[in-house]
Amino acid sequence: MPGPLRVRGSIVIPEAELSWRFSHSSGPGGQGVNTADSRVELRYDVAASTVLRPTLRARALERLAGRLVDGVLAIKASEYRSQLRNREAAERRLVELLAAAIAPPPRARRPTRATRASVERRLTAKRMRSNVKKLRRPDGDA
Repeated sequence: MPGPLRVRGSIVIPEAELSWRFSHSSGPGGQGVNTADSRVELRYDVAASTVLRPTLRARALERLAGRLVDGVLAIKASEYRSQLRNREAAERRLVELLAAAIAPPPRARRPTRATRASVERRLTAKRMRSNVKKLRRPDGDA
């Protein structure tokens, strides 16, 4: 199962750049929790990665800044009873996070003006609402 991870397009993280650590999980598993190392921690050094081009690396470092410790992204998974499923969950999360971090920024919004008809509709609705509230007043017109 361990092997390279395809992030997006031609970006594939080799297994050599991933670091795994296993420990006892606090999650489901009954008495097996005390003996099985089902909790998984996947570490990926974004700053030292050879896979990402400099522009993508800079973008990922900027967007993941709150999650990185010395340029290393750590992902923990312990929701499943088996180590294998936790490994798959950690890999899936890494791919999703990295794909979102290196995605190109959205195109800038072109400023537009409201149409004359939409402005008229809004103002008409405001006048109608004002009249309704005016009619609720005790004296009727003040």
